Amino acid sequence: MKIHEYQAKELFKEAGIVVPAGTLCSNKGEIAAIVSQMSPPLAVKAQVLAGGRGKGGGVVLAGSKEEASRAAESILGMQLVTRQTGAEGVLVQKLLFEEGVKVRRELYLSILVDRERADIVIIASSAGGMDIETVAEESPEQIITVHVNPLLDLQGYQVRELIFGLSLEKAVAKSFADLLNKLYSLFMQYDCSMVEINPLAVTDADEVIALDAKVDIDSNSLYRHPDIGEMHDTSEEDPLEVAAAEHGLNYIRLDGTIGSMVNGAGLAMATMDLIKQAGIEPANFLDVGGGANAEMVENGFRIIMSDPNVRGIFINIFGGILRCDVLAEGVVAAARKLDLSLPVVVRMEGTNVDEGKKILAESGLDLISAGDLSHAASLLTEMI
Repeated sequence: MKIHEYQAKELFKEAGIVVPAGTLCSNKGEIAAIVSQMSPPLAVKAQVLAGGRGKGGGVVLAGSKEEASRAAESILGMQLVTRQTGAEGVLVQKLLFEEGVKVRRELYLSILVDRERADIVIIASSAGGMDIETVAEESPEQIITVHVNPLLDLQGYQVRELIFGLSLEKAVAKSFADLLNKLYSLFMQYDCSMVEINPLAVTDADEVIALDAKVDIDSNSLYRHPDIGEMHDTSEEDPLEVAAAEHGLNYIRLDGTIGSMVNGAGLAMATMDLIKQAGIEPANFLDVGGGANAEMVENGFRIIMSDPNVRGIFINIFGGILRCDVLAEGVVAAARKLDLSLPVVVRMEGTNVDEGKKILAESGLDLISAGDLSHAASLLTEMI
């Protein structure tokens, strides 16, 4: 789960990490009062869950209060387009005003989970303020990586390795080491998958200050962090994905025309491959899970049918924990309740498959039972 910059900086402040003085603004009526109480230069920063805000016009450095006010009026309410938002962009609903910091040098610092090595990796670079991907491609020698065993935690020699790699002066090194240790502790405390500071500023007073803050938290850990869960902003997410999450369904919206409902993530991926191999495109990934019940099937149907691009539905179920007859009863009940008008192909295998197929056949509804995957593929092509 991603959180906004202003939220990440609240976590930073609680951890003792220095950030610029800032104020959040959520409507244009607040701009004048906020700016009047701050000292320029000011940074006016759109609060959206996407990178590349500056290149999209979502971050402005203002040399005066008047310039800051004009920038805020322009940014708040704009449809910000960045490389991570897609062509449609996202609506800017909040701004962060921050007082300027005299910067002598900019660094890059991040902590991530390295899934291949099953450890934690710290990435630092002297090329702060730039996209780390660009630095890696054009100047890989400027990137320092240190791998940390999470069972041993961050060690002093690893901190010194980063300090040496960044060529930090002795006075700055102490401040950097303090920040890095606090950032690592925050990373572990909140079950983060990523924290990033870009740029990390070195000031004339030999201090390091987090000018930016990105935090991504493992959603599976939110039951341990209810305070973080309250930070979740669904306004930038697809409304169908938000609705699915509320019903405990794993749903991702895609651009195709064939909706799918499957029990099991691996089977769902294979089902999308099958749909594409049939020459058509899947409209979604939807995993109802092994323990799905009639209510979950109904909610799954409702969400699929809410997508205006869907022209047919493919249900692919392997009956194990979720028996085929139970699935069939849920499908029939949902189809009747929702007045289903779309053609539905159902392929079932596993526990009580014959009983499940009988329930579908005797329902009197437009529910087509497929004998196997090849048969299902041929039926799918007839939907478009």
